[in-house]
Amino acid sequence: MSLDWIDAHRELYLVEPEKGHFWDSTVVGGPGPVPTLLLTTIGRKSGQQRIMPLIYGKVNDGYLIVASKGGAPQHPDWYVNLEANPEVGVQVASHKFKARAETVTGPKRQEYWDLMVPIWPPYTEYQTKTEREIPVVLLRPQA
Repeated sequence: MSLDWIDAHRELYLVEPEKGHFWDSTVVGGPGPVPTLLLTTIGRKSGQQRIMPLIYGKVNDGYLIVASKGGAPQHPDWYVNLEANPEVGVQVASHKFKARAETVTGPKRQEYWDLMVPIWPPYTEYQTKTEREIPVVLLRPQA
């Protein structure tokens, strides 16, 4: 499947953040509009900025994202990049800020996973397709 919809969504978000904030996931068979943010990481090999639109959930400590890659056996590039450099940029609608990314483990991971599945139900199927535990990442805004 072509991933042109990712580029189109990123471009819409950058130009019209309020329109890009809720992504119409029906383009990939999803349930309809879901909240998205833009995550900016630094490429671990290239040193270049990489911007990825991602589905998110909000918690008291910050924002949750899931490194599912559709249940692929390997982590998405954005996740490997933030493991190498956890200082990231985040944009939620028109609000931009710096954050520190932290992979959540143990019971907290399960709690946050359970918050994310209702937002994007395919996460459950993705987890059954792969042997890796799909990472849940907390983006903590920095002062």
